[in-house]
Amino acid sequence: MLERFFPDEYLDSVYDIDWDMYYNQGIRGVISDIDNTLVPHGAPATKEIVAFFERLHEKGIDTCLISNNKEPRVEPFAYAVKSKYIFNAHKPSTKNYEKAMELMGTNKETTLFLGDQIFTDIWGANRCGIQTVMVKQIDKKEEIQIVLKRIPEKFVLWRWRKRLMKEGR
Repeated sequence: MLERFFPDEYLDSVYDIDWDMYYNQGIRGVISDIDNTLVPHGAPATKEIVAFFERLHEKGIDTCLISNNKEPRVEPFAYAVKSKYIFNAHKPSTKNYEKAMELMGTNKETTLFLGDQIFTDIWGANRCGIQTVMVKQIDKKEEIQIVLKRIPEKFVLWRWRKRLMKEGR
């Protein structure tokens, strides 16, 4: 039952992702959360994140930001990293994950999702059949509703690690 929440990969940050491996697997689109996945909550795009998106685009990977935040937060960030975007996405609803793939011209086999929260980001992408990479949250300062979700999230990640060990990975 908990498997529906499991990420395919769990890393320290987006900078640890093996993009050559994913490109060779056929990934041509990346859907990404913003806050605490790419930058601390509410922070603007950094030089490092702009360069990160430039490298993805140069590799031939399109991008779409998907956020539950409002447009005044999402649009300037998307503009800075030259990415498509969807605001007020209602994650984990699958509707806007599918819309993001449509915007990029990709499908579930050619799309990768990046996020930092299991019960919104990862669960929504898993429900669409998209490969997921979960990254550790960047900043511990979060809104109370997110802090409360982090408690059961730890249990899910513990079960995920236990399963990987059982499978010998």
